[in-house]
Amino acid sequence: MEYDSLITDEMHEECGVFGVYDTEGNDVVSTMYYGLFALQHRGQESCGIAVSDTNGPKGKVMSCKGMGLISEVCTEENMENLRGDIGVGHVRYSRTGENSIHNTQPLVLNYVKGTLCIAQNGCIINTDKLREELEYTGAIFQTTIDTEVIAYHIARERLKSKTVEEAVTKAMKKLVGAYSLVIMSPRKLIGARDSFGFHPLCIGKKDSSYILASETAALNAVDAEFIRDVLPGEVVMIDKNGIHSDTSLCTNKHARCIFEYIYFARPDSHIDGVSVYNSRIMAGRILAQTHPVDADVVVGVPDSGNAAALGYAMESGIPLGMAFVKNSYVGRTFIKPKQAARASSVRIKLNVLPEVVEGKRVVMIDDSIVRGTTSAKIVKMLKKAGATEVHVRISSSPFLYPCYYGVDVPTGDQLIAKNNTIEQIRDMIGADSLGYLELDRIGDIIGKDMGYCDACFTGNYPTEIPS
Repeated sequence: MEYDSLITDEMHEECGVFGVYDTEGNDVVSTMYYGLFALQHRGQESCGIAVSDTNGPKGKVMSCKGMGLISEVCTEENMENLRGDIGVGHVRYSRTGENSIHNTQPLVLNYVKGTLCIAQNGCIINTDKLREELEYTGAIFQTTIDTEVIAYHIARERLKSKTVEEAVTKAMKKLVGAYSLVIMSPRKLIGARDSFGFHPLCIGKKDSSYILASETAALNAVDAEFIRDVLPGEVVMIDKNGIHSDTSLCTNKHARCIFEYIYFARPDSHIDGVSVYNSRIMAGRILAQTHPVDADVVVGVPDSGNAAALGYAMESGIPLGMAFVKNSYVGRTFIKPKQAARASSVRIKLNVLPEVVEGKRVVMIDDSIVRGTTSAKIVKMLKKAGATEVHVRISSSPFLYPCYYGVDVPTGDQLIAKNNTIEQIRDMIGADSLGYLELDRIGDIIGKDMGYCDACFTGNYPTEIPS
């Protein structure tokens, strides 16, 4: 298992998924491209599009996959021959399985019933056990990712099920962990979400096309109408007759990843009816209420810190300033392989405007502190630019535990908050004061009745975890 964040000080999201079915047989490739482009923030290591023609030869799938960004992989030349009225797409960050070409998604599986294309966002906790069971019955794996394990189980269940959606439901009963799935069979598009609803998945419609996407921002990007969110535990099947649903695995116990609202999702997305932008505004307001400070300007660390900074400014009355210039052409997973190069990577991504902070007491809002190295560099940059004081406010609670559900939070010894007090962290990053979002206020940013997972702060995991 690889963790790119071992050589950076930021978290990484798992993946983004997108699927389209056009009931009138129109080509969906361009919709797939722009939908995935809108989800690029969820993963920049690899990507892919797979399409099929429901009126053509059964099981014929055309795909374009590779390492890099959508604009780099799915070029006009590479997609010249791609045509289809049904398709699935994926952008990836490698939480499980190495970052290599053979682990790119969507996975295409050929079996006795035809083909199965699958794209996943999340992380299956009991992958090793399920994989071992399959290997001892003769399965040969081509990848090292848990998505292939899911695909195998769906294929095997399909042999004794009337429909592919029934096979998906049966396979889900074996899975422990977080997953939002988009699956393509020769004649159907299927979406599925784990019963806790860790990661988002929504349904949209544009003209004669039905769409499944990780975020509503992707629907907006292709000018599609939002229909609804896929329910936690629901299996949605889309065919030429429209949408069909199986809610037999739905429960009332939900555990939405709180970091979708704090960091991962685009601010223009809505997840399960909650505005990501408003959640971040609320986080900033709460920080101003619980950790006030006399200051001259509030600044947010781009991008997810910006809305929280606005909330802090609105609540405190301290003016908001735009102190950072971000290089938009450096991906969020930009890394340097050696310790000596990490400091320069921060400066390549961000630059400070002295005109905004010189001679001023600054409140710096960021979404998290993982190891502290990046925070220390940014504080140093602000002071070098002339800030007289830098007061750091974090729109989440301290990380104390690893995540097993698709968020790349490292193990305890690598987390600065695990073995240091807040005062010690403040000293280590060079801030004049430091305040986190209090744990008992986390739920206020989305509504405490929503049901959310905060295990990375509390260690209270919704499922059994690996020993």
